Amino acid sequence: MKETLQQALEALRDLENRQHALSHAMGMLSLDAATVGPKGAGEGRGQTLGVLSDMYYALIADPKNEAILSALEAGADELDPQARRETELVRRQCRQISRIPQEEYVAYTQLLNQAQEVWEKAKNENDFPAFAPYLEKLVEYNRKFAGYYNPDLPPYDALLNEYEEGMTTEILDAFFARLREKLVPLIARIGEKPAPEDGFLHREYPVELQRKYSDDLMELMGLDRRYCVIGETEHPFTENFNNRDVRITTHYYENDLGSSMYSVIHEGGHALYELDCDSRYNYTAVAGGVSMGIHESQSRFYENIVGRSLPFIKVVLPMAKKRFPDQLQGVDAESFYRAVNRVQPSLIRTEADEMTYCLHIMVRYELEKQLIAGTLAVRDVPQTWNRLYREYLGIEVPDDAHGCLQDSHWSGGAFGYFPSYALGSAYGAQMLAVMEQQLGDVWAEVEKGDLSRITGWLREKIHRHASLYRPGQLFEMACGKFNPDFYVDYLTRKYTDLYQL
Repeated sequence: MKETLQQALEALRDLENRQHALSHAMGMLSLDAATVGPKGAGEGRGQTLGVLSDMYYALIADPKNEAILSALEAGADELDPQARRETELVRRQCRQISRIPQEEYVAYTQLLNQAQEVWEKAKNENDFPAFAPYLEKLVEYNRKFAGYYNPDLPPYDALLNEYEEGMTTEILDAFFARLREKLVPLIARIGEKPAPEDGFLHREYPVELQRKYSDDLMELMGLDRRYCVIGETEHPFTENFNNRDVRITTHYYENDLGSSMYSVIHEGGHALYELDCDSRYNYTAVAGGVSMGIHESQSRFYENIVGRSLPFIKVVLPMAKKRFPDQLQGVDAESFYRAVNRVQPSLIRTEADEMTYCLHIMVRYELEKQLIAGTLAVRDVPQTWNRLYREYLGIEVPDDAHGCLQDSHWSGGAFGYFPSYALGSAYGAQMLAVMEQQLGDVWAEVEKGDLSRITGWLREKIHRHASLYRPGQLFEMACGKFNPDFYVDYLTRKYTDLYQL
């Protein structure tokens, strides 16, 4: 490699290191705010985030970066695949951020800090009007930022690409139409059958014992507690800083064992992805999961495909009974399996069953498209949300806390994220089909509490590559061309058997 090219690569790595350090600091502040930070500490935190985001902007938008990236692009044939991908990703970041006026970038970072605090209070007090002015600003910023990100795309498509590169509303419209066509009639048939008993999941489960049960689940999943810890927050999420520092969170309800149980398994799936990324990518643009669709394929895979399977239930039920012997007395594996797979249209997305889950995503997808297009006013979000829940799920929304205020995504500016959950669910079903084709029966080992072959396959095909490949390329390398029929077939087989259709 020529000396000038080597110098450019060293300069790129120095830029990435500084970028990571600032992102790490801002991420820690946000994590603290959502977990253990004082509720009234927003002003000081916002001040610090403003300074750090100003530094971040100056770093990424520095005109000197142009010479570094140009030199690397000119010598791309002499670079290894990692360096080429780093160059591609950093070029994209620099191009996007430099298009945003610096004062807007800093103001937006501070707005997100304020919006998170206001949203949490508004949700707990069922007060959408308190959050509405912040949501209006967030929508306005994201509509504007979409033009900065990629002026050649429709605004919502540009936002979708921030979470799933290459995704468009045209692709998603066809995807969701396919799911509606196949799943809605199946849901209707299930609705005609007696619902499994799940009352035992809603007995009193002391939070302190649930915390210990979370530890049991993390150990079963193979999460290395030296590098992964668990915290508590209003809305569960995972934060990753590198493959040796991953934080998952959950929320405990004393009368709902399944809520935190499946949050821990879901977030644990995210954590396994991050922990299994190859260490060579740490502190570079290639570090971490490649897209939210691929990321959600991992979390939804562990939560549903593994976590709600009968072999897995046969392992975790005895663990749960050790923590909660009175609450689960007389409950057998088959009863627990049927209870955690009960199909019932519900209010809360994070607690929805596999079959109806994507209907929750469709509601948010339709709302986001309209908000970003300017065809839906923020003040009309609750009414429209409630109408779509009535239309898609056949249920009445009693209040905004259980409706349009339930998710934290919009307060975090994550417009375009929600479709990733549905895509991830479908990706995961196809991964299962290919995994079983290549490995044979993996469920006998799961029934013994051994997830190593499943996790090993995912590590080899998905996790270790971090962001080295684009999401579509990575998926095709592992599973071939994406086909949502794998997802439809998986759900049809599972629930036809469960409900004896």
